[in-house]
Amino acid sequence: MPITVFIADDQAMVRQGFGALLSAQPDISVIGDAPDGKIAVAEVARLRPDVVLMDVRMPEMNGLDAARQILSAGWEPPVRVLMLTTFDIDDYVYEALSVGASGFMLKDAPAEELIRAVRVVAEGQALLAPTVTRRLIADVTSRWAAPRARPAALDALTPREREVLELIARGLSNVEIAERLFVAEQTVKTHVGKVLSKLDLRDRAQAVVLAYESGLVTPG
Repeated sequence: MPITVFIADDQAMVRQGFGALLSAQPDISVIGDAPDGKIAVAEVARLRPDVVLMDVRMPEMNGLDAARQILSAGWEPPVRVLMLTTFDIDDYVYEALSVGASGFMLKDAPAEELIRAVRVVAEGQALLAPTVTRRLIADVTSRWAAPRARPAALDALTPREREVLELIARGLSNVEIAERLFVAEQTVKTHVGKVLSKLDLRDRAQAVVLAYESGLVTPG
């Protein structure tokens, strides 16, 4: 079955351009689009796509509020949200991860990166490896005056699991973590799974948020 995609953006050219690009892929089907967040929420509830490309800034309802409503619905199989943003550093980015978005892409990213992003997110992974993601997270989290309360669950992690969590928060992929720790990629996947389970987290995006909020990892 193809990956079904819904595009929410207030610019018609963006919707049409992304739609044409993704529809040209044999494993991706664009099943709808919307010019604002309010329409997007209603249409996503009706169509239940695998992935929603959600612009951060839109009229009627911004992308963050729309993502929050979609991600809190608890549908099975889950609808995953990939936020779209510009070069502007935006508080929305960090909050989007907090509500469960699977990551974000720059609108002017190369076509192959957007296609890859859709496939990665559809598989249930968080898109946190690109350098821009590390830059955005570091910038936004540096605005917090002090770390929030450190979750007691962090104490349940083994030293290796905590190390893996720190590397996830730094934006490293499983392959990069495996190379850094001199272990197999499958071993890293096992550690990541245990970290998410012990901390009761949905995905890597939420792991990044927790690591920065708790002060386990600091920007820079």
